[in-house]
Amino acid sequence: MDRARLALSRRDLLKALLGGAAALPFASRMKSAHGDGGGRARRLVVFYFPDGVPGRSQDGQASLWDARMEGGDVALGEILAPLGMLRRECVFLNGLSMGSTDEGSHPGGAKKLLTARDGGNGESIDQYLARTVASDAPFRHLYLGAMATQNNASGDKFISYPSAGVTVAPEDDPLRAFSRVFSMGAVARPSPSEGDAGATTVDPSEDEALVLDNAIAEVRDLRGRLDDRARSKLDVHLDALTEVRGRVARVGPMPATDAGTTAPMASCDNPTLTFTHPGAAGLVAPENFPAILRAQIDVMVQAMACGLSRVGVIQGSQHTSELIMSRFRDTEMYDAGFDMRSHQASHYGARQDRSNRLFTDYLKQRRWWVTQFAYLLEQMRARPEGDGTMLDHSLVLLCSEVSDGNTHSHQDMPFVLAGRGGGCVTPGRVLDAGGRRHGDLLAAIARAMGADVNGWGDASSAALPGLLT
Repeated sequence: MDRARLALSRRDLLKALLGGAAALPFASRMKSAHGDGGGRARRLVVFYFPDGVPGRSQDGQASLWDARMEGGDVALGEILAPLGMLRRECVFLNGLSMGSTDEGSHPGGAKKLLTARDGGNGESIDQYLARTVASDAPFRHLYLGAMATQNNASGDKFISYPSAGVTVAPEDDPLRAFSRVFSMGAVARPSPSEGDAGATTVDPSEDEALVLDNAIAEVRDLRGRLDDRARSKLDVHLDALTEVRGRVARVGPMPATDAGTTAPMASCDNPTLTFTHPGAAGLVAPENFPAILRAQIDVMVQAMACGLSRVGVIQGSQHTSELIMSRFRDTEMYDAGFDMRSHQASHYGARQDRSNRLFTDYLKQRRWWVTQFAYLLEQMRARPEGDGTMLDHSLVLLCSEVSDGNTHSHQDMPFVLAGRGGGCVTPGRVLDAGGRRHGDLLAAIARAMGADVNGWGDASSAALPGLLT
């Protein structure tokens, strides 16, 4: 396995900054990141998987996305079973609705998923939190994908909205993500004036700032010649460039070793990622998907553990996914002689028929996704933090854009919220929302992060009752 280990020069840093401006999910501020104590969640991670679950069937069979309370403990059905050892770290949410608009539509569900607004006509909760209560992190928003941009995907294939009707694309290459995140993190060590008296410093060079100043001037000139809709999209890019310019101005003085090379980060020395890069073509080969997704999870967890971000989204594939999951070696889905795609399997028919291969493969696929979510939680739970673990101080949301994959229903959505949010969430239970809008869940997450919101999106009336302690 190849190991990526970064020790960057200042010129490398500028390249990473400019790359971050082009890849909007990495827009951020160069400030130290500290978790918020006092019963608030320090961070939020959203974990998305495509094409729903076996919900209530058309002939009335109960949903197989099954969590219930039995004898004071959580009992999980076969799809959620991979969370068995983590069940006391999760709140399993039943009865949340995304509303009737675009009912039966994958794109409609993806647009509403994090915005809670019909047609995606609003900012998504991740972007809002990154812009407000989590804006002190060096990378205020991380958006990582695994084959999420496959087939030149754009628009409603993505779930993160920095403004109404405008999505951004995730970074699908784990090594690119790792390089960008930790190149910025490499300058997060305190300067001599902040107590590191033994280090020498390097001042930022004027030509680097000039490059960005010229780029910003060009974009502003172009903006003046566009219509309102085009300006709205360009403003997202302009904001990112402006933030990058601010970072360059705040980087110096930068600590250096006696040899003049960049010093290791104070919070996480020598960050590494173990991942065999398959090349550009290999990044969209289905047999490589499990390793790519695991690598993106590792990047996200390490970045957040190192204080480099507090809000992140991991997007596995895209809605109506053509991901051939039967090519995943060493899984129960593997079949060298048959290609079974995610969206293909989700259309298993009107009933849950275990003699139907579409249905049984769909069950296996959904269980696999839950297993990946369990891996994310395990990585966070394994890291001590404060008076507990990283997971104790976080919130982690598992979600998809539809409930039942066959009908594309937007009712009784499959949400699981993990973590204790620094003490404001009590996990190890099942919470019935009684048909309330899922914007109430998003509002509760925002309040747990310290945001002053009373609801989120269309028809949301308050933070979800019973979720926050």
